[in-house]
Amino acid sequence: MNTLGQIFKITTFGESHGKAIGVTIDGCPAGLELSETDIQNELDRRRPGQSKITTQRKEADKVEIFSGVFEGMTTGTPISMVIFNEDQRSKDYSHIKDQFRPSHADYTYHVKYGVRDYRGGGRSSARETAARVAAGAVAKQLLAKAGISFQAYVSEVGNIKVDDDYSKLDFSQIEQNIVRCPDAQKADQMVELIDNIRKNRDTIGGIVSCVIKGVPAGLGEPIFDRLHAELGKAMLSINAVKGFEYGSGFEGTKMKGSEHNDAFYQDLAGNIRTATNHSGGIQGGISNGEDIYFKVAFKPVATIMIDQESVDADGNTAIVTGKGRHDPCVVPRAVPIVEAMAALVIADHWLRSKVNRLDQLI
Repeated sequence: MNTLGQIFKITTFGESHGKAIGVTIDGCPAGLELSETDIQNELDRRRPGQSKITTQRKEADKVEIFSGVFEGMTTGTPISMVIFNEDQRSKDYSHIKDQFRPSHADYTYHVKYGVRDYRGGGRSSARETAARVAAGAVAKQLLAKAGISFQAYVSEVGNIKVDDDYSKLDFSQIEQNIVRCPDAQKADQMVELIDNIRKNRDTIGGIVSCVIKGVPAGLGEPIFDRLHAELGKAMLSINAVKGFEYGSGFEGTKMKGSEHNDAFYQDLAGNIRTATNHSGGIQGGISNGEDIYFKVAFKPVATIMIDQESVDADGNTAIVTGKGRHDPCVVPRAVPIVEAMAALVIADHWLRSKVNRLDQLI
């Protein structure tokens, strides 16, 4: 499927080396102030060619709004946005036209469809995520009206990691370094590691963490559309993602129930709160009003500049030679993608929550 959401619904389209990529948003309420500048600010955080540790493909990723906005306001009709590709080098991929690159989607797309766009991976390319970031920018703009905010950051590259307690981190540092890490010292170490990996013609993976603040209690569904399941699906749909955990995650398995349970109390303002937040802001698949926090694991980028053994479409042994422009580590550019996907899920469930109770409708 190329569509996500039930009320706030997006459909993306386009390929890495096609004429353009884009997205259509259906279900965005009318009356939201929105401009191309609002969306461009988010796209600039994802675009290629940002620094020495990202792909050097030169794309401005300039967004154009084709519909759904009039005089700076959403109209309630579908919002269509397009980003034209400008710096394709399709010839860089002609040598793998009939070869299957290790750990890419070449073989699986070939089996599923019987045909594939080999230029930069076609539809399977991470370039498609620019459309998601554009849609996510609209979702973030909408949710800001409800006091909901998103902050993702690089928490780990290789074996270099920051403190797991996000309350101890300085989020103001995230956009002050090219790796988007909230710890300046660890950021320098991460940059050095990624640059050394790049010089050795290899790649490395990492982890992006995300904190969502201001989510009201009551978002999510009780069974199949549990909020954490929806967030997990959204994150696992991002290219190169190999894992998702929220709250205490796998570390929580090492705790006793008496240690892990989040005790309730009423604060001075009369709000029901929890003394701890091992649940990650979600209980029974429904938000409880505390911060939602999670981690997303990204594998090393599959395209490396080292020759690898593989086979071609006829099953003959082949040597795949890496060419083109690729990220030595994807996590710095994945930060806005993680935020965008989280915003799309929360926006959809925030709108869905408006029809849960009769007393809120009358």
